[in-house]
Amino acid sequence: MYEGEIRNMGDTVKINEIGTVTINDYTKYNAITWQQLSSAQKVLTIDQAKTFSFTIDDIDTAQQNPKVMNGAMEEAAYAIGDTIDQYLAGLYSQAGITNTTYMGSSASPISVSSGNVILTLSYAARYMTEKNVPEANRFMVIPPWLHQKLILAEVGGISATAVPKVFDDGALTRGYVGDAFGFRLVLSNNVQSSATAVSAVMALNKSAISYAGQVSKIQAVNREDYFDQGVKGLYVYGAKVVRPNALCTLHLTEAAG
Repeated sequence: MYEGEIRNMGDTVKINEIGTVTINDYTKYNAITWQQLSSAQKVLTIDQAKTFSFTIDDIDTAQQNPKVMNGAMEEAAYAIGDTIDQYLAGLYSQAGITNTTYMGSSASPISVSSGNVILTLSYAARYMTEKNVPEANRFMVIPPWLHQKLILAEVGGISATAVPKVFDDGALTRGYVGDAFGFRLVLSNNVQSSATAVSAVMALNKSAISYAGQVSKIQAVNREDYFDQGVKGLYVYGAKVVRPNALCTLHLTEAAG
């Protein structure tokens, strides 16, 4: 949750966080101890700005302008979303949970086949639990090749098709392909490479990263000296790893089989 308005690049918003609740012993007939909660705030800077602009010729598409324009806007929205996804995938290096022996590193990744993929993912779940990361709202973003290894390993609950599904809270998540070890697995082509042919697979709790974004401007224009219609848009956003210990990164490379 954040406070503040987003209008332009360079704006800041405040992320509200609640401290840990203390658990005390209870003695019959004795007064309980009251804890005064204090809220902490972190600043998230809107430091990313992306724009799109395109034109549609009036003469060539005189009868189709509304349909073409709607289709173009949908494509622009998808492209912006994909760009944001790439940006978030780049936060893998800020993970607070690391283990080079079982989750690898850029220089020494774990080679993953269908024979050891289950074992590999189990370490991410284990280390997050050992850090007292809540089991609810855990996600893992996986590349297509890792999804294939999971299918070959016949993991229960892994769907062979990346069909969007609606969760109990009503949220629609594109790329959702199933569950394993308490993670909701999300398929993405934007998993970053920490080195050549090494996938930086992020496993995280929803609380690990705070994100804020806003459509700053959308303008339709008739360009002077041209018989066309133009649309330009500006989207500004930012993200911050606010709980590093709720984020771990596995450095994986594909093995045969």
